Amino acid sequence: MAGRRGEGMSDSCAHCVEKGGTSRREFIATSAASAVTALLVAACGASGATGVNTGPVSLSVQVSSFPALANIGGIARVDHGGTPVAAVRTGASTFAAFSLICPHYGCTVGINGSSFLCPCHGAQFASSGRWIGGQPTTNLTSLTTSYDAATGALTITN
Repeated sequence: MAGRRGEGMSDSCAHCVEKGGTSRREFIATSAASAVTALLVAACGASGATGVNTGPVSLSVQVSSFPALANIGGIARVDHGGTPVAAVRTGASTFAAFSLICPHYGCTVGINGSSFLCPCHGAQFASSGRWIGGQPTTNLTSLTTSYDAATGALTITN
């Protein structure tokens, strides 16, 4: 049906269009566009793609409790519940730490050898937390570290 009076539109529909309402054609086009947008958001997970909250992090761990952290380049999951966290030994007395919450959709990222991998969408991250492949996203969230070599305690906060 056409969108103007006298072109197959009933008087009541023509009245709505004349008063600033939406024509049947405009309604169908808008509805179809909305449906396609909703499908794309669901397929890509865009509802959680940005602004994924990692939650508060404040923990202290003994480095000696994690054998993987004995050597430079070693990676270990060090959280005790709460926000999943990984520590990376970057030097003799330096560490980096990252939230293991994937910035794409909020899944828990796993340690994959000397890097990280999201099991939900295949995003890959270097040991530096930088996104390197798979599902496009941002880098892992970096956390602040403080290492006390005398006690062997690594403190991680955000």
